[in-house]
Amino acid sequence: MTANITATTDSTDRADSTDRADRADSTDSTETSPWIRRYTPADGAPARLLCLPHAGGSASFYLPFSRSLAPDVDVLTVQYPGRQDRRNEPCVDSVTGLADALVDEVLPWADRPLAIFGHSMGAMVAFELARRLERRGTRPLVVFASGRRAPSRLREDSDPVHLRDEQGLIAELRALSGTDARVLEDEDLLRMALPAIRGDYKAAETYRYVAGPPLAAPVHAHVGVDDPKATLDEVRAWATHTEGGFEMHTHPGGHFYLTDRMPNVAAAVTRQISALLKPL
Repeated sequence: MTANITATTDSTDRADSTDRADRADSTDSTETSPWIRRYTPADGAPARLLCLPHAGGSASFYLPFSRSLAPDVDVLTVQYPGRQDRRNEPCVDSVTGLADALVDEVLPWADRPLAIFGHSMGAMVAFELARRLERRGTRPLVVFASGRRAPSRLREDSDPVHLRDEQGLIAELRALSGTDARVLEDEDLLRMALPAIRGDYKAAETYRYVAGPPLAAPVHAHVGVDDPKATLDEVRAWATHTEGGFEMHTHPGGHFYLTDRMPNVAAAVTRQISALLKPL
């Protein structure tokens, strides 16, 4: 869980240019919501994939993923409040709060089979969103849970990251190697990013699974074999949260295996979605 921020020489210019890029990327008249980005529209694709970022992450993290999946899959990416063009909005600092806010934003996009992909904290948001969609009568095609242990596998942490001072928070970002080193050395960029990162860490670290019916949708888990945040046994426990079938896929790397393996994961996700569409 950490931020994917690209360094520039001036943080204000970067924020303004990000706003312009995000507005330019909204190419469909139905994209009036600040929550959804559609970087590579694939109107003819048989399925959609909704991508949910990790803690501190933004929709643009999935831009390469979106390009890799098009035109076979129409990719939607979520922009949480408190960052980039939404930086003036307060963060939503709970997983269930994010899922609650997303349900009505996502339902209009379920006009064709809808898969959900979440990395790290995003996997928890994906799970809680899938629960809410199913209660509303919309079963996701599949939930892809990346880099995250099963919801029921709680780790008690005596030193929560979201309660640390700034230096402690930055130390965690360095340890996970998911943030551009230039950002960690730029005080202006850090000042912009840290409130969203702290709020997201609070969401991830205070999340508590509430028992309920397993998902009807299948769950496909993807994880780096050296991920310190999710052991293979903790990831296998996702099987208890679905009646639709479970698969686990391992990759070289740690918590941010996805950064280096994105083309491989995109190819696997495309194959898995295609296979699930065949009986439909």
